[in-house]
Amino acid sequence: MIRVVVADDQALVRAGVRMMLEAAGDMEVCGEAADGAEAVRLAERHRPDVVLMDLRMPRVDGLEATRRILSAQPSARIVVLTTFSEDENLYAALGAGALGFLVKDDPPARMVESVRRAATGESPLAPSVLRRVVERALAAERQAVPLPPGLTEREAQVLTLVGVGLSNAEIADRLHVGVTTVKSHVAALIEKLGLRNRTQAAVMAHRFGLVDNGFNPVAPARSDRESGASGSYRHP
Repeated sequence: MIRVVVADDQALVRAGVRMMLEAAGDMEVCGEAADGAEAVRLAERHRPDVVLMDLRMPRVDGLEATRRILSAQPSARIVVLTTFSEDENLYAALGAGALGFLVKDDPPARMVESVRRAATGESPLAPSVLRRVVERALAAERQAVPLPPGLTEREAQVLTLVGVGLSNAEIADRLHVGVTTVKSHVAALIEKLGLRNRTQAAVMAHRFGLVDNGFNPVAPARSDRESGASGSYRHP
């Protein structure tokens, strides 16, 4: 059962989200918060699989609540609920570590599937939305940065495909490995790069020059191991 905390200052929205999620049969709303401070308390008390977080709430807003929750629980999976897909605070929340966002008038099926994806650590962002997020994040930094030492060849390949916007299942199919193996590689590269989640990893794939502006993989140079030397994979 996927446990969810819903934070929104409108009771009607919370009730609607609860109804949609619990009708799916594999989800339970374990807490409802009317403001950010309450969301932080409920996240600490229940340790939910996913927090759905409205950004515009009284007392403590969703952005600050996201920061507080992730400061105390770095592995928390927060998905922003918004009515404004261009809200400036939305990108700040993603930068703070939110996994993605959902627009409140999204179809119920999309909301349910997005929460399922978030519960497994996958980004709930559609490829078209991921493109906007990456472009926004890179707007002030178009210069590629070197791929840091420590990533294996396979982790670099997985990071590239995360940057393209593929799901774990799609990456597994592309690399001819199991989904569990892909999940392990994603977790390892996120830890090695000091990131919070998959969305931030997608942005870093672009900063490392592993994915071009058209969201196509950039073929990496041969690894040190392939050239007969020891060491980790490095992008030129």
